[in-house]
Amino acid sequence: MNIGELLETINNIRKEMSKAVVGQEKMVESLLIGLICQGHILLEGVPGLAKTTTINALAQTLGLNFSRVQFTPDLLPTDIIGTEIYDPVKNDFKVRRGPVFTNLLLADEINRAPAKVQSALLEVMQERQVTIGDHTFKLDLPFLVMATQNPIEQEGAYELPEAQLDRFLMKVVVGYNTRAEELEIARRASNNAFGEIKQVATIEDLHRIRDEAMDVHLDSEVEKYIIELIFATREPARYGLSKLEQYIEYGASPRASIDMYKASRAVAYIKGQDFVSPIEIAYIAKEILRHRIILTYEAQAEDITQDDIIEKVLTAVPIP
Repeated sequence: MNIGELLETINNIRKEMSKAVVGQEKMVESLLIGLICQGHILLEGVPGLAKTTTINALAQTLGLNFSRVQFTPDLLPTDIIGTEIYDPVKNDFKVRRGPVFTNLLLADEINRAPAKVQSALLEVMQERQVTIGDHTFKLDLPFLVMATQNPIEQEGAYELPEAQLDRFLMKVVVGYNTRAEELEIARRASNNAFGEIKQVATIEDLHRIRDEAMDVHLDSEVEKYIIELIFATREPARYGLSKLEQYIEYGASPRASIDMYKASRAVAYIKGQDFVSPIEIAYIAKEILRHRIILTYEAQAEDITQDDIIEKVLTAVPIP
């Protein structure tokens, strides 16, 4: 299969998903980037924006397994990874696997789960393995976690620890549909006119797409541009952004460099390019960096957001 056929496969996946998902191109694209880069996606948005429908549709187009976990304050680690159950017939314990044993996992409202549950999910996300009792199981690939969190302040919500946030490839802010899109959704829902989604690709196709995308050329000057952007969040004064020092407690981590490196290649590939330009870097910068920059109290008091800082960094760092 050549590059043209692989790109056609990506277009077919998007076309099939559009039967169930109206609009939300950014969310669909982020999931494709996550699969290509073998990274996890954090979505922030209010309820009702088709997050479950989107990842379920993606699973159907690729013939992958899909699981969903609704995170609640009373959730236990065993509820997601599984547990050992005593078998009185065999007088022994057997392992009951949890919903993380899948290809695509939707962790819905992840910020409503307590720390123990989040730490259990952390091992799964980072190591792609699960430990139950004395047994350790490797997960089947591909494995992608799409976690969602509700931006509306609610009782019983827990802040995600920085260590876990850093494990996410991208944080995508999902907005409402346009008027035309919402009208189309209402028409389809009332007439039961959502189409049946067919499988149009295989895991083997996904592996080929991943290999092709990671071979996209990244010039040395563009590589340096990525590193300069990351360091500008850590040492803003060196880039003429001394005013930002009072707003940034910690800049982006080394994982940000790695993930921007991979994600920019995936974006270029999806666009049909065989090289990465600064345009792809700027396009993906907010999604890669916004959850990795920790703000000070001064920034929060003055309503300065991570996106505001990223925009200033993109303006200050010279483009190659």
